[in-house]
Amino acid sequence: MDIGHSALLNTPGANINPPTETEAGAASTAALSSDFETFLRMLTVQLQNQDPLNPVEASDYAVQLATFSGVEQQVKTNDLLASLGDQLQMSSLSQFAGWVGMEARFSGPMTFAGSPIQIVAETDSAASTANLVVKDSRDTIVQVLPIQPPGGELSWAGVDANGQPLPNGTYSFFVENMNAGNVISTTPADVYALVTEARTEANGAILGLPGGGSVAANSVTGIRAPGP
Repeated sequence: MDIGHSALLNTPGANINPPTETEAGAASTAALSSDFETFLRMLTVQLQNQDPLNPVEASDYAVQLATFSGVEQQVKTNDLLASLGDQLQMSSLSQFAGWVGMEARFSGPMTFAGSPIQIVAETDSAASTANLVVKDSRDTIVQVLPIQPPGGELSWAGVDANGQPLPNGTYSFFVENMNAGNVISTTPADVYALVTEARTEANGAILGLPGGGSVAANSVTGIRAPGP
């Protein structure tokens, strides 16, 4: 039996049971840093109790010290990177906070709550005629409106052919490009929406919109002052 290892395992205070995965995950960086001193004390005990006839090579101690030091430095590096990430996130949020009260342009669903929605319906250059196709949250077509190429910005009032308001909810808008009576392409139409909030989530900055909707900040293709 290795006398040095036996003495180390029986030294009061030495931890002979490896931590569980839960305990390891809950351990903080500060605890790991403080363990460096514990490691040095254990190393000293190992030196004191090694077999005089079969001493541990000095190079083995150097490897142990280098390994532990490397782990400690990696933890500190991870903390530094996390801190820099937090700072960049806050800096990014400050930038997007300036968008609150502005109108953001993006392609995607928009919440309708009774107020008209500004839509940018641009047609394909090869289209002779076009339609604005409106779909609800179930992907059902609820309205088809003619567009004169090359299209442009229009206000969608959210009413049916009889002038009755459509139900409040989420709607998507598409441009159906046609030539000689045939559909040649269907492209998403952009919308403009007032930014009511800027916040950060796991996937990045999110902009809050009227009616409880939202859009990822990196999906925004334009910002403008709200109209009169």
